Amino acid sequence: MNQDKEFLGTEPVGKLLRKLAIPTVAAQLINMLYNIVDRIYIGHIPGDGNLALTGVGVCLPVIMIVSAFAALISSGGAPRASINMGKGDYDTAEGILGGCFLLQVLISLVLTAVLLLFGREMLLSFGASGNTIDYADSYLKIYALGTIFVQLTLGMNSFITAQGFAQIGMRTVLIGAVCNILLDPVFIFLCGMGVRGAALATVISQGISAIWCVRFLAGKKTHLRLKKDKIRLHAAILLPCVALGLSPFVMQASESIISVCFNSSLLKYGGDVAVGAMTICTSVMQFAMLPLQGIAQGAQPISSYNFGARNAPRVRETFRYLLRISVMYSVGLWLFIMVAPGAFGSMFTSNPELLMFAKKALRIYCGAMFIFGIQIACQMTFISTGNAVCSIIVAVVRKFVLLLPLIYIVPHLVSNPVWGVYLAEPVADIIAVTFTAVLFGNRFRKALERLSQEA
Repeated sequence: MNQDKEFLGTEPVGKLLRKLAIPTVAAQLINMLYNIVDRIYIGHIPGDGNLALTGVGVCLPVIMIVSAFAALISSGGAPRASINMGKGDYDTAEGILGGCFLLQVLISLVLTAVLLLFGREMLLSFGASGNTIDYADSYLKIYALGTIFVQLTLGMNSFITAQGFAQIGMRTVLIGAVCNILLDPVFIFLCGMGVRGAALATVISQGISAIWCVRFLAGKKTHLRLKKDKIRLHAAILLPCVALGLSPFVMQASESIISVCFNSSLLKYGGDVAVGAMTICTSVMQFAMLPLQGIAQGAQPISSYNFGARNAPRVRETFRYLLRISVMYSVGLWLFIMVAPGAFGSMFTSNPELLMFAKKALRIYCGAMFIFGIQIACQMTFISTGNAVCSIIVAVVRKFVLLLPLIYIVPHLVSNPVWGVYLAEPVADIIAVTFTAVLFGNRFRKALERLSQEA
């Protein structure tokens, strides 16, 4: 068993990264199906498909906020658990697991109450029009009831992959995704529930995933076990986790704010068609980012464990593997989108007007996707090595310092303000990635030097 626990520090990095990254990428792609499949089915509802799709698209900022709170706990807790495993301190690692579990339950209860009480007002402020608010509100009311399942599935699954159980983590989301795919057409079409059916299918599926995840962590096959005496709130244990998780939280929560800004600007300049096209763009962006995050999450246990074990050469090697694979993926997907944007757009709509609009929007919005691999590799390595400050800085710069103002500035600098709104994304990405790469090059080198001295 002890040998099994130490494989993160002994197996060849390339082989280990493939072993962990492939199931994690698969898990991220499968997890994406929850919302993507909903939108595909909803977009093809006879008669109301376009308005229903746009309405559900307005719910995305709220869904992002829920996911962001899961990331706040898990993305900080899981790396710190791995670091403590590398140090051989499994007692502290299990304390992190138990504390994060309880904190996520408490957060989910608060989020559920807020969404049920103020959901409709939030949707109206997020860009819902008189034509789409009923669809959005119907979806959100049911989705809100499953907030605790979303929190536990996304949050606790990170602790499974952080231990090197990538295939188990993949099964967690695979079970839920298969259920969602099967239940969606039943509730949406056969039961005639429309968008409410899509939300109900998602809630049930996430619930099944959450049960599977918690049962594994409470069982005998895991290295870190969820124990009753460890399910406690200890500030000394949880505050460093929350600090480290602030970067992913800011990244995902800011996506919500950014989505609101995009929707309001597009509603102003282009109406419901432009907002609907943004729903397609954000769906494709999820398709792009989630596998990248999956690759990075596959590398996280390796980096964190070896950082805790003071093995600088292995941390450096892991980053190089991660960077190479991430860049290859982002460039390949960028080329595909530039050449065949209609292949993505047609998944979500059969409306000729919306499809034509979305094809051009995709080429503009995803214009800088080829450099995303650099951003993800650097940011995840910051998190994996416990550098909370730098991870927060790059997250804030990309979204709040650059993208947020550019959404309102760029439309005034081009002849067509609608396309200017979409153009803000690649302009911000180019500047942000350059900043991140420069900062990372400086801080990572110094961190490895300190690690070598401590070894």
